[in-house]
Amino acid sequence: MNAFSSWELGLALRYLRARRKEGGVALIAIISFVGIMLAVAVLISVMSIMSGFRAELLGRILSFNGHMFVSGEVLQAPDRDQVVERLRNAPGVVEVSPLTESYSVIRAGAQLTPVVVRGIRAEDLRRMDLVADSTQPEALQTFGQGPYGGDRVIIGQTMANNLGLRIGDPITVLSPTGGGSAFGSLGLEKTYIVGGTFTAGMADYDAGFMFMPLEQAQIFFGKEGVWDVIEMKVDDPDRVAEIAPGVREAVGPYAVVTDWTQRASAFWEALKIERVAMSIILGLVVAIAAMNIISGIVMLVKNKTRDIAILRTVGASQSSILRVFFMAGASIGVAGTLAGLILGVLFCLNIGPIQGAVEAITGAQVFNSEVYLLPRVPALIDPVDVFWVAMLSLVMSCLASLPPSWRASRLDPVEALRFE
Repeated sequence: MNAFSSWELGLALRYLRARRKEGGVALIAIISFVGIMLAVAVLISVMSIMSGFRAELLGRILSFNGHMFVSGEVLQAPDRDQVVERLRNAPGVVEVSPLTESYSVIRAGAQLTPVVVRGIRAEDLRRMDLVADSTQPEALQTFGQGPYGGDRVIIGQTMANNLGLRIGDPITVLSPTGGGSAFGSLGLEKTYIVGGTFTAGMADYDAGFMFMPLEQAQIFFGKEGVWDVIEMKVDDPDRVAEIAPGVREAVGPYAVVTDWTQRASAFWEALKIERVAMSIILGLVVAIAAMNIISGIVMLVKNKTRDIAILRTVGASQSSILRVFFMAGASIGVAGTLAGLILGVLFCLNIGPIQGAVEAITGAQVFNSEVYLLPRVPALIDPVDVFWVAMLSLVMSCLASLPPSWRASRLDPVEALRFE
């Protein structure tokens, strides 16, 4: 097939121009253009929002929690402090924090609420950017220091709001285990002081977590001298599989090394499946929109039967006729795809103001942070996703243009002119 010539392109574009007696063709072309534009824009917007959700959730979860975890007999070994030092020197590891975690209940006045109490050292808490950047500086300074600082805890801002607590208020922590220690028998409850609040930006953390000095948590929950886990953060969370051998070498054979992909495997697999399913469904929407091109070109061929016959009699080849109508259909797809790309990208770039405008007009909260775990709709434009959406739309438009174009090229000029 010869390359597309200028007269073929000019004729294809001329056929798409609206004229009174061909208004039906022009209307279908407009509908096809709008359908492809909206389908491409929706697909880009949805995939960008899903990418934004994944990036936001991954960033917040991995900022609040670790990337890799060490458990097992090594936590009771007498040289566990040396293990921590070896982990700090392991390739790719940037932070190492021994922790305890216990499920408990806190009481403020007559209100009770469940809580996860995380025992952590003060220096490790200060390195948690997500918490340290959102809490009060004085809370970090007094956390775990001195006889009074040791009794100060940091709770999520949502929990404080739900219980009506302010900084300096007392709260009672109830231990489900209790136990004994070197200081004698422990009761099942103890009063602590709210030293500060944090906002992680995720409702589950802000409403259900409390940070307590590590030694206090060990004593109160009957875990004196015990660590539940050594939590690590690495320079690249996506490379945990490559970093794991160095970590295993540092901790020795009596430790269990896991990472965030294993601990949250069901959650992340669900996100992947949802992303693939939504991509397929919305890809079908693009295909359906592109199918409108077929009806438009079929009507165009029917209206231009006489022109096709004349072109054939003056020397136009079948391939030239095919290219004319193919370009007529493909141009609709190209224009719709470009418009959809622009619309989708602009929507994602301005999704915050759009959300605010919708909420201002409707007076309703369209994105509840307590339900979706995030304060706003996230959108992250992935150039790879945009490229494949554009390719899908263009390919579907070209495929939809081929059948009616091929039919036009097969018309017999004698038969076409017989009834004119």
